[in-house]
Amino acid sequence: MTWLVTGGAGFIGSALCHHLAEASDDKILVIDKLTYAGNRASLAELEKAGRVELIVEDITHADSMKEIVRDAAPKAIFHLAAETHVDRSIDGPGAFIATNVSGTYSMLEAARAFHAGLPDEDKRAFRFIHISTDEVFGSLGQEGSFCETTPYAPSSPYSASKAGSDHLARAWFHTFGLPVIVSNCSNNYGPRQFPEKLIPLMILKCLSGENLPVYGRGANVRDWLHTEDHARALLMMAQNGVPGETYCVGGGAERTNIEIVNAICGIMDDRCPESAPHNRLIEFVMDRPGHDFRYAIDSSKINNSLGWAPSRDFETGLAETIDWYLDNEAWWRPVQQSVYGGERLGKG
Repeated sequence: MTWLVTGGAGFIGSALCHHLAEASDDKILVIDKLTYAGNRASLAELEKAGRVELIVEDITHADSMKEIVRDAAPKAIFHLAAETHVDRSIDGPGAFIATNVSGTYSMLEAARAFHAGLPDEDKRAFRFIHISTDEVFGSLGQEGSFCETTPYAPSSPYSASKAGSDHLARAWFHTFGLPVIVSNCSNNYGPRQFPEKLIPLMILKCLSGENLPVYGRGANVRDWLHTEDHARALLMMAQNGVPGETYCVGGGAERTNIEIVNAICGIMDDRCPESAPHNRLIEFVMDRPGHDFRYAIDSSKINNSLGWAPSRDFETGLAETIDWYLDNEAWWRPVQQSVYGGERLGKG
């Protein structure tokens, strides 16, 4: 049996591949374009052990996707391949429309062609898990949480492109009967995250003694989910989720951005006392355009229907994440030197 993971060399995708390898002996086939955020090193152990096969290809190449899916005959497709960084979507929205909208269309059509030829029993077992974000719901005020019935109100080119892909996925379920499940998750953190994102960016800037740029006054709120807990949720959806349903997955760990940065500084003071105090490096900078104020997820549906809940509290997960970056310079140093050096993106 085969699991097919698009974007499997990315942050959440590689976490899912590691979880699938631990949870079963099934083959794992990864499709990844290896853009700036795709890192083959994130799959190196699994490739060396023969657990993962990586196909370097662009999901917008529709004919190639149909051929790959047909030949792989997967029992489920986890569709994670996407452009994901809001700041980059401000600088260049075209790539987000191409990958997130057109690429999702290609994958849905490849899955539909494959699914149509399956025997009835295999048709019923097959799943297409479309992984999305809470950002499609827009911004919350001081109260309330997003849930599966929250209306869509995307604010950035990134979230608008993901909203479009979500609508396509649901349409392929309702119109064509493709057994699609949509998940909307909160902000992920953990090992192997590309350092343009808040937590790894702050960790690496602390290590180098650079200023820690915080948008506005750091008051924006996010709900943080460890990527390994997210991977568990995705496998549960593939195994026991109901086609046509949406599951919101959150970590139940709301923090302001300045709270996150101060927490990182506190842990770095303990790990690298010679450079303490790290909070002296905090620098408030011009906010990005259209910056949503607050996200929060109500995970009660997946808690109650699939028995999923986060396995680690945020403080433990954050300390483990910092320790991973401290112990894995061989992973992040090449990225920092040749792909992204921590410069400001998305000024508009």
